Amino acid sequence: MPDLLKKKNLDILEKEFGTINKLSEQIISGDIRTLSRCITLSESSREDHQIFARAVLGKILPKTGNSLRIGISGPPGVGKSTFIETLGLYLLKKNKKIAVLAVDPSSAKSGGSILGDKTRMEKLSQSEKVFIRPSPAGTTLGGVGRHTREALLLCEAAGYDTIFVETVGVGQSESAVSNIIDIFYLLISPGGGDELQGIKRGIVELADLIIINKADGSLKKDAENIARDYSSAVKLLRPRFNNWVTKVLTCSALENTGIDKIWNSTEEFFQKFNKEREILNYRKDQYRKWLREEIIQNLNKQIYSSTKINGLIEFYENKVLVGDILPSDAAYEIVNNFLKK
Repeated sequence: MPDLLKKKNLDILEKEFGTINKLSEQIISGDIRTLSRCITLSESSREDHQIFARAVLGKILPKTGNSLRIGISGPPGVGKSTFIETLGLYLLKKNKKIAVLAVDPSSAKSGGSILGDKTRMEKLSQSEKVFIRPSPAGTTLGGVGRHTREALLLCEAAGYDTIFVETVGVGQSESAVSNIIDIFYLLISPGGGDELQGIKRGIVELADLIIINKADGSLKKDAENIARDYSSAVKLLRPRFNNWVTKVLTCSALENTGIDKIWNSTEEFFQKFNKEREILNYRKDQYRKWLREEIIQNLNKQIYSSTKINGLIEFYENKVLVGDILPSDAAYEIVNNFLKK
């Protein structure tokens, strides 16, 4: 039990939500309401809620790590939700238990988000073997919420063996996604033109599978041409894993074609790297990065919650604005003062 939670606070939280032991047992048994409640607690802006959720997560940690973690990204309108639904329905026939963590864009002004993925995956959401959790991205870069990792681990403990992380969109900061998942799908739609040129290289280098969606009707030929172009382009890029050449595939999520080839390639990816234990080492590296990110987040919180340090920031800010001191020197002095404190 973390020392950060005082007994009084712990008693209040356990009275409201249940004991840590009971919550962890309910998650492991697959109780969806408890799973949702604990994800909500981890996403809460209240520090005591976050600490409480982490205490539950600590209990169920031995039950995690057994899922296939799949990241999905692509530009708006590419059909990510339709693709996940079609692939999800295909996997249900293979007796898979599926969780979808769909991160929605948040308003910069209000902080609100649309959270519409559950309504867009209407057929998939009807299954008892599927858990769909839309979450706001907030101010986090990379198209993933800061607490997406915790949500993923909670889903694993609840027995979901295939977890999709659907991200906000495409951009250079999308590398944050690769710190959460094992295999990365990049969805592209035919007829996209040159507007993707500015972001292609950064995102393509992260992709393990490049999937040209909407390969149907009048767009089928365009999809095949784009697939050939990307197949040539990926040969010039260094893949994420030395023993894996990025594959380029076409599909139509709407007409349910090409989905089997995508899943066969996914299974090939996991079989190859499970044999070489490369996925295990990759996940260890992800945990190392997660630790360092959390150190930075916690230091930021400590610095900006100090009245004394905030006053010092304001003091040095004014000196920077009139040209009396370099921002780098001012930052050095502020941090030194914080460390002395």
